[in-house]
Amino acid sequence: MTGRLMVNARSLRALDWMNFFVANVQTGFGPFIASYLASHKWTQGEIGMALSVGTISAMVSQVPAGAAVDAMKNKKGAATWAIFAIILSAVLLASSPTLLPVIAAEVFHGFASCMLVPAMAAISFALVGRQNLGDRLGRNARWASIGSAVAAGLMGLFGEYFSSRAVFWLTAGLAMPALIALSMVQNTGTVDPTPLAKPKPLPDENEKRESLRELLRDKRMLIFAACIVLFHLSNAAMLNLAAGEVTAGMGDNVQLVIAACIIVPQAIVAMMSPWVGRSAQRWGRRPILLFGFAALPVRALLFAGISSPYLLVPVQMLDGLSAAVFGVMLPLIAADVAGGKGRYNLCIGLFGLAAGIGATLSTAAAGFIADRFSNTVSFFGLAAAGALAVLLVWAAMPETRESETVQQAEGVPEAR
Repeated sequence: MTGRLMVNARSLRALDWMNFFVANVQTGFGPFIASYLASHKWTQGEIGMALSVGTISAMVSQVPAGAAVDAMKNKKGAATWAIFAIILSAVLLASSPTLLPVIAAEVFHGFASCMLVPAMAAISFALVGRQNLGDRLGRNARWASIGSAVAAGLMGLFGEYFSSRAVFWLTAGLAMPALIALSMVQNTGTVDPTPLAKPKPLPDENEKRESLRELLRDKRMLIFAACIVLFHLSNAAMLNLAAGEVTAGMGDNVQLVIAACIIVPQAIVAMMSPWVGRSAQRWGRRPILLFGFAALPVRALLFAGISSPYLLVPVQMLDGLSAAVFGVMLPLIAADVAGGKGRYNLCIGLFGLAAGIGATLSTAAAGFIADRFSNTVSFFGLAAAGALAVLLVWAAMPETRESETVQQAEGVPEAR
């Protein structure tokens, strides 16, 4: 028993570091790409369309990737291949800021991300079980946000003192410790709901799983998917649009400002995520969703009204509120909806598809509107989408948390 508990404790610590280093790797994509391409004379519309290629790739592969992770016994293998694909994406971006390498990098990154997210959620679920998942997801988000903040600072320094291209070489290099941390995670085939629990045998591999059609009939899943679409429609383009504006209006310190725009909200996420996980277990999912979603329209309106690029950094604190809530609640609500039915990762894939739809529309539409009207008009449109997201959560989103009695009666299912 002691040896098994020590293995599980080591795996949980390795999972902390895995979240940290995976976030390091992912930080190089997004605002740094927008600034990198803008510095090479790409327009806002061209940048928006290039970023949309990645989100379309993720959108197309979300559901098959989630179903594949459900079917795979080796969740670590899925995460490993995804990290290698992200390394390739970073190398392509560093090689040349021209159309073909950028598009190829966005495609590889889109496919890799949609495999990595459910794989990491499945590893977390397998290590701690459903009853402890809220706390674990909050811890995951804390370590990921710390990793993003550290990486953003490093990338800002590399971009400032070397070149914007150096950001992507650094991204590729930071993937190595992520793979090492992943290799140290063990005991992901069974669930250990409490430290003193006896080992649970694996469920029958032939047990009936909920079909995709049955999952799509679940009202909770459909409404939350619609909320996700609106969330990303409002959120996805905000910092990219602001980063392009900063690049056009600033001189030497642009990379440091962009790094600060990432570090500040990640610090908020690191502080808030464990509280979000615990509060969602105590109070329910819906009030926490309302709290996080409400920051979206406020942030967009503030972006529309500010003129100094240095004010972007304090406004980005609101992004930390939204990111902390969304990062914990998506896999947690997926566990509520499908965690006991053998379709946890498929449900995460469906939610990822909804996020891809919203993000694709956001980056493409925001870039189009900014080019033909102004950034201010584009931010007003993003604020309207955020207000609709808040309204939908308030008016239609049901509470998905089950009582502790029900969870204990059902037991903790296998994460697959």
